[in-house]
Amino acid sequence: MNDFIAARSQMALSLGFHIIYSCIGMVMPVFMAVSHYKYLKTKDEVYKNITQAWSKGVAIFFATGAVSGTMLSFELGLLWPGFMKHAGPIFGMPFSLEGVAFFIEAIALGFFLYGWKRFNKWFHWATGVLVGVSGIISGILVVAANAWMNSPSGFDYVNGQYLNVDPIKAMFNDAWFAEALHMTIAAFSATGFAVAGVHALMIYKRQNITFHTKAFKIAIAFAAVAAILQPLSGDISAKDAAKRQPAKLAAMEALFKTQTYTPLVIGGIPDTAAKKVNYGIEVPGLLSFLVHDNFKQEVKGLDVIPKNEQPPVAITHYAFQLMVATGMAMMGIAILYFIALWKKRSWLFKKWFLKLFIIATPFGFIAVEAGWTVTEVGRQPWIMQGIMRTADAVTPMPGIQYSFYLFSFVYFTLSLAVIFLLSRQIKMVPELYDK
Repeated sequence: MNDFIAARSQMALSLGFHIIYSCIGMVMPVFMAVSHYKYLKTKDEVYKNITQAWSKGVAIFFATGAVSGTMLSFELGLLWPGFMKHAGPIFGMPFSLEGVAFFIEAIALGFFLYGWKRFNKWFHWATGVLVGVSGIISGILVVAANAWMNSPSGFDYVNGQYLNVDPIKAMFNDAWFAEALHMTIAAFSATGFAVAGVHALMIYKRQNITFHTKAFKIAIAFAAVAAILQPLSGDISAKDAAKRQPAKLAAMEALFKTQTYTPLVIGGIPDTAAKKVNYGIEVPGLLSFLVHDNFKQEVKGLDVIPKNEQPPVAITHYAFQLMVATGMAMMGIAILYFIALWKKRSWLFKKWFLKLFIIATPFGFIAVEAGWTVTEVGRQPWIMQGIMRTADAVTPMPGIQYSFYLFSFVYFTLSLAVIFLLSRQIKMVPELYDK
């Protein structure tokens, strides 16, 4: 492993680890606030117990997310000094504001965790809402910074110099809305299905059924709506990629040749040497329609992209297909859930129905990880699209592979700690939250 690959691997590991905790940090406080509101309105102690149980989970994920997020901040400077030298002053604003949102979230979470019977009940509830709002804003700000890497703006690039810097324009770049919308909905879908899956498992095991049923209903309500909306936000993101990053779209679809009436390829194994996709299912004209709302319009392929500016096709294509497959599976389950609510309420108590949600527990996070792979690998070889190559931004210091091994060990240890703590929380439900 050379230093360049080690630096990229370390960044990929860090982002892949942190994104899970970011999604949960954005969404779980919202679930917590909804449950708390139901308790205040109905005086049902079960909702209070759910709120307190979820708040402990929020605290665990907040602490872990703070560690992984801090490590990421250091990695940007240590691994990519060439990038931060120029990019820092331009897109530093969303990171600074994210820090403010993080501290507000931390303070509000402290108030909420220790505010039971100490604050006015509605003020206490408001602190929980603030945790959720701050978490969502924090996530959107970080995504805005990533969107800037895909659509650099807010400066003039003249003879290698970065002039006329406008941090506001950089933060609200042309790609930020599409990415922020897609990521926020993905966070609700992924976290909702994960939480619903855990509670479905407990219902399936016939443990604390009332507690887990009420918790399940809150989580799946958000998850199901998000899963149905996600393809719409994905369509917006894909159209944006086609406009600003045609090489990324071509790699996503393994489109080697520019053509009209462009087919959409489902599955398949890209053969970059022969410039074709084996075993894929082609739907004629559908990619042209998805990109241009016109079945006949041309879509750019990799043949019009210089070879040294093409992203890795296989990884990008497989990740995109995996994201779409898991997303469609969640959408299908969400539709079944609404059918059950509307017409087939008996399904809600069937074992096969609960098994669907148990199986789907990891689907959302698989889709999130695959989506970030598409975003980052599909932008290569650029760290700033069209301006700075990733290889030109990496640190010249040797021995990065040892840093990668160390960080891998840290993340592995944190993962074990989180699994242990969450497992203990679930096992403690009968003793602490649902006596």
